[in-house]
Amino acid sequence: MSYRGFMSRVSTEAKDFYDLKNEAAEFYRVNRVPEEIERALNELFFHKPEDVHGYLANYFTNLCAPPRISRLKGREVYDARGQLAIEAEVFCIVCNKEKSMSSAAISSHFGHKETSLDWKAKCQEMADHVMTAAQWINEPLNNMLKGQNPCDQSDVDHILSNFFMAHYLEEKDIQNKEKEESRSPSEAEVVLSSPLPAQTKDKKSVDKGKKSNTAEKSFLPAEPPEPVLPGSLAIGSVSLAVAKTGAKTQGISLYRYIAALKNREVPTQFHIPVSLVTLLSCGKISPGKLSLLEEVILIPKAGQRVKQIITMTFELQKEMMRIVNASTKAGATQAMLCDSGVLVVNYERPEQPLDLITEACANFGLALGTEIHLAVHCAAPELMDYSKGKYEIATGVLKSPDELVDLYQTLISKYPAVVALIDPFRREDIDQWEKLSNVIGNSCSLLSDITYKSKAPPLPGVRGHILKHTHETTVSDLICITSEHQGSVLMGTTYSEPCSDDSLSDLAVGLGLDYVKLGGLRSAETMTKFNRLISIEEELAQQGILVSEEKHPPPLFTEKPQERPATAESTLSDMAC
Repeated sequence: MSYRGFMSRVSTEAKDFYDLKNEAAEFYRVNRVPEEIERALNELFFHKPEDVHGYLANYFTNLCAPPRISRLKGREVYDARGQLAIEAEVFCIVCNKEKSMSSAAISSHFGHKETSLDWKAKCQEMADHVMTAAQWINEPLNNMLKGQNPCDQSDVDHILSNFFMAHYLEEKDIQNKEKEESRSPSEAEVVLSSPLPAQTKDKKSVDKGKKSNTAEKSFLPAEPPEPVLPGSLAIGSVSLAVAKTGAKTQGISLYRYIAALKNREVPTQFHIPVSLVTLLSCGKISPGKLSLLEEVILIPKAGQRVKQIITMTFELQKEMMRIVNASTKAGATQAMLCDSGVLVVNYERPEQPLDLITEACANFGLALGTEIHLAVHCAAPELMDYSKGKYEIATGVLKSPDELVDLYQTLISKYPAVVALIDPFRREDIDQWEKLSNVIGNSCSLLSDITYKSKAPPLPGVRGHILKHTHETTVSDLICITSEHQGSVLMGTTYSEPCSDDSLSDLAVGLGLDYVKLGGLRSAETMTKFNRLISIEEELAQQGILVSEEKHPPPLFTEKPQERPATAESTLSDMAC
């Protein structure tokens, strides 16, 4: 190579190197790298930490770009009963790397408990819902939420709700078209040839000398169940997973994150909701004849720590089991624990389980009606015999809606410690809701589970609602509902909870609920939630920001029911699942 060629090559390499240096300098200048390095080194020298590189790592981590959702993953999991459920997992780009941030699974509720006749159909329906939910998460929702800031909960929930509503309207249009196509000119003939309605039969009975039952004539048929859109589980699970991701991103607990979303800032004080514990069950799944008492729930005195409530309830249940197992009374057999950890007893009359609790409290030294109160989950909609227009409260024992009013009034009069009835009637029995409220409303609250009828009109006399985080209910929905009805919303759970998710406890504390219903004490799933509640309580106490409810007891069972504007009730129904 000639000298001129050699110098030309050196000049090109030097020029390229010079241009690269200028490009690097400009890159560092635009991104303020020299300034941040200088500031980091100055602070490093000022603090003189033992772990020099750890200090620098933390310093520059705080300067990282906020995480963005990179993808969602939906997978089929099994709940506490071994049935399919959906779990949503959120991945984010953090420090230029993709990381799994959090996951969430919520309960699946498809109306009332299935019977043995339709068990297979229900399982297949649930499997289809879960499969659709997984497809929603892995495909359209994954694309729609990619690049979103997980801390923008309202924006994420808005996207989720709009997506759900679009599919809901599409499904509704399809069903309407199918109904129109299914109609035929011969439909009138089919109606004419159908069996006589119940009212006509009653008239014929009168002609034969039999007394007609006016209550049965005025009996309203069941309202059509509110359909559950296949895949709706994806909405609630993704919303909760994103909320958990936002809390993790900000380095705070989920309950603090939820409270900040609701109050626009993290509150300076928190309270722990009063824990309602399921004592026993005499519902349809119990071995006895009695079906009316789906759950008898213990309401502890406000101001007690969660550990105290658990210890007290454990001892009370032990005494109840001892009494039942040692009893020789007719109709009483050994007690047993179901999969949900609830004591199940074999009884025939609604007074028997309440007498059992009364006796156990007396033996244990608990002042029933002072130290503890009771709530009864009647689950009446599941007991209706529509062929007879009556509630089958026990095997072979039928009660009309009006007769059931009298039964409840007698029970409340005999057992004043019962201060709440949950779902004492079907929603259709509006007159009976009002009658019952008029006769016991000063001493007992009527509560309604709105999980399955979210858009139904308000019921007369209802003082509070049980709300479950299911299906398309987003975190923003929960915040809106509890903001509108502070202190009168119960966070309910059922037997189909996810296996190890303790988010319900954080939600209850963050939303500022006065009560939380977690279930029985002998279930691993329930105890996971109780342990989380204990952990939150201890954390708040150590920080000195735990407010005792003893000085300001929750209002649900201490105030008379107040009439609420229809618009407010409608808002609650519209927003709830």
